[in-house]
Amino acid sequence: MEQYFSATQKMEQEVMFPSLLRGVFPQEEGAAPAAGSHTDLYERYQLLKSIKPMVEKGLASVNDQSPTGADSDTDTSSDGNEAVDAQLEERLSHHLTGLQQVLTHLTRDTNALTRRYSQILEQINLSEGQPSW
Repeated sequence: MEQYFSATQKMEQEVMFPSLLRGVFPQEEGAAPAAGSHTDLYERYQLLKSIKPMVEKGLASVNDQSPTGADSDTDTSSDGNEAVDAQLEERLSHHLTGLQQVLTHLTRDTNALTRRYSQILEQINLSEGQPSW
């Protein structure tokens, strides 16, 4: 989670002119650009920026929730409770694994976008330093 927030913060600090990302399509390192990809880096930047508040809000709402009705069950059947507990643990594990995969993917995309933006700025700086005669 911290890696994701760090990557998005770095992206927000470095990408000063998002419009430079228009018409630039993502590519995997060492690979040709994806043929079926119609989303340029500007659209991806907008998506990554819009996802961050949702993640922050979701995390805050999870931290603010207090257990209310879950502990007040009066069912004393230990076999039933153990089965429910095992199912809850399995579901939680499944969702945490999915969340980790999504955050890893978003972090990778954010870092790749930031690197590509830096490359674009380097190309602009190099072309401005060349004599135009």
